[in-house]
Amino acid sequence: MKILEPKIQTTELDVLTESKESYKNKLFTENANSNIEIANTTFDECIFRGIDFNNITLKNVELLDVVFENCDLSNKNFDNLLIQRVKFVNCKMVGISFIDAILRDIEFESCNAKYINFAGAKITKMMAIDCEFGEMYFQETAIKDLEFENVNLSKSEISSTSLKGIDFSTCKIENLTIDKESLQGLIIDRFQAIDLIGILGVKIKEQ
Repeated sequence: MKILEPKIQTTELDVLTESKESYKNKLFTENANSNIEIANTTFDECIFRGIDFNNITLKNVELLDVVFENCDLSNKNFDNLLIQRVKFVNCKMVGISFIDAILRDIEFESCNAKYINFAGAKITKMMAIDCEFGEMYFQETAIKDLEFENVNLSKSEISSTSLKGIDFSTCKIENLTIDKESLQGLIIDRFQAIDLIGILGVKIKEQ
C-alpha cells in the first residue's frame, strides 16, 4: 500500500500561543509555558517536533499535511474531524480519540497509542508500524486499505467492522474481542488461530 506523505515544502519557526483560523508552513519546537486553547483551527503543512500537548487544549482542529515527531498527544480528541496526510513518529498518544473522524493517508511509526479509539471512523489508507495499540477500539469503523506491521493489538475490541483482506499476522492479538462479522476474511497465521478459534464455537481437545 502506498501512503501519500505529508506535502510540506518550507516551514518557518513559530510558537503556539493563540487560536487562529489556520497555521500554514510552520515548525513548532517550543512547548507552551502555560495552559492555552487552540480552537477552530486548521494546521496545514506544519511540523510539530518534541511538543508536549498536556498544556494545550485542542478543540475542532483539522490536520492537513502535518508531521508529529516525538510529541505527547495523550488523551487528545480529534473526533468528527478531517485528518489527511498526517504522520506520527515516536509519539505518545495514550487514549487519543478519532471517533467518527475521516482519516486519509495516515502513518503511525513507533508510537504508544494504547486505548486509541477509531469508533465510527472512516479510514482510507492507514499504516501502523512497530506500535503499541493495546486495547484499541474499532466499532462500525469503515476501512479501505489498512496495514498493521508488528503492532500490539492485545485486548482490543472490534465489532461491526469489516477486516476482509487485512493482515494481522505480524501483530499480537492475545485476548482480542472480535465478532464473527468482523472476523470474516481477516488474515492471521496458524499460531494466532488458537487465540480466535473460540469465537467460532470450536473447542480444542486437551491431549
